[in-house]
Amino acid sequence: MPDKPIIGITMGDPAGIGPEIAIKALLKKSLYESCKPVLVGEALVFQAIIEHLNLNASIHVIKNIGEAEFKFGTIDVLDLHTIEMSQFSFGEISASAGEAAFQSVKKVIELAQAGEIDATVTGPLNKKSINEAGHHYAGHTEIYATLTGTRKYAMLLVEDHIKVIHVSTHVSLREACDLVKKDRIVEVIELLHNGLISLGETNLKIGIAGLNPHAGDSGLFGDEEELEILPAVEEARRRGYDVEGPIPPDTMFAKAATGAYGGVVAMYHDQGHIPFKLSGFQWDEEKQQMASVKGVNITMGLPIIRTSVDHGTAFEIAGKGVASADAMVLAIESAIQLSKFRTQAIS
Repeated sequence: MPDKPIIGITMGDPAGIGPEIAIKALLKKSLYESCKPVLVGEALVFQAIIEHLNLNASIHVIKNIGEAEFKFGTIDVLDLHTIEMSQFSFGEISASAGEAAFQSVKKVIELAQAGEIDATVTGPLNKKSINEAGHHYAGHTEIYATLTGTRKYAMLLVEDHIKVIHVSTHVSLREACDLVKKDRIVEVIELLHNGLISLGETNLKIGIAGLNPHAGDSGLFGDEEELEILPAVEEARRRGYDVEGPIPPDTMFAKAATGAYGGVVAMYHDQGHIPFKLSGFQWDEEKQQMASVKGVNITMGLPIIRTSVDHGTAFEIAGKGVASADAMVLAIESAIQLSKFRTQAIS
């Protein structure tokens, strides 16, 4: 890479663990060796985290990207002045926190569209908070799609061998079944194929999950496989993609975990998220909290790069210093890889 990419990182909901994991991630010196990170959000919140947790870092407040120093130990923060600290508390849902979170996302999108940063990484949002602030979105994916004018997009989750993209995400299960359509499945296969290439994956074989138990069992438990999924698989093959399916998802994910597929297509949110999180999340029974949360959420189909942690705001541990930054580090590293691929593709 001729130059290190500039990565814009949002704080997520300031009342959650987003600011903490962002700061902790940037205490990893190797990230500064491969990118130029800048936090976008509320400088006073980040400063409060550093002081409260006694972290070995300082904040450098900037008004624009040109003022950033990108020095390890001195964290650049593009300050949006969105929070009144006297009315702020960790672990609480509020419209003010939702507004601050939304504005940080909006800002990194604008910076990426203007070419001032090379990729965006997002901290966790609280959907209720942003909706209370008047921004009626189901999550980051929908915000990015709307603000960039993107119509064909999908959520790709990455953790070790599990790389899973979704035909639908934030809709009811009843609606998700109705969204299993040939054209959408083919669209998602193409997005996954392109995503695997951009992530440097050499295994481009794609597994396609069935919707019904046993992938319908020849129509015994439902006909979506025969009417929509199998025709989509056949069309994808005609277009040159290496695809297999429809496969019963319990079998498919067991194979995917061993690296049998470069990536897989899930038909709905939980079908893909459950095996993904079984792979990346570790629960500490004694402490009754997650010991580690790994895995990256990438929005495919956008004109800009967006990666994210794939866990929530964890209000119950916000401000306590115990949040794991593993997923944030991985999200930043994925953004670097995607930036590298995009630079090579352009050149």
